Amino acid sequence: MKELVEQIQAAYAAFEADAIAQVEKGNKAAGTRARKSSLKIQELMKEFRKASIESAKA
Repeated sequence: MKELVEQIQAAYAAFEADAIAQVEKGNKAAGTRARKSSLKIQELMKEFRKASIESAKA
């Protein structure tokens, strides 16, 4: 589960950097990367939810 949290943190860091580049610098390619990162974060958060529920049951 620790590895999953680290993956979420890395994905969010990538999202944050790209989102800032889009908002502050108007970088359209960064916006595309930010949207892709947001989908990856969504998938990872679903995995985290499942792992968290399983951990709570144990």
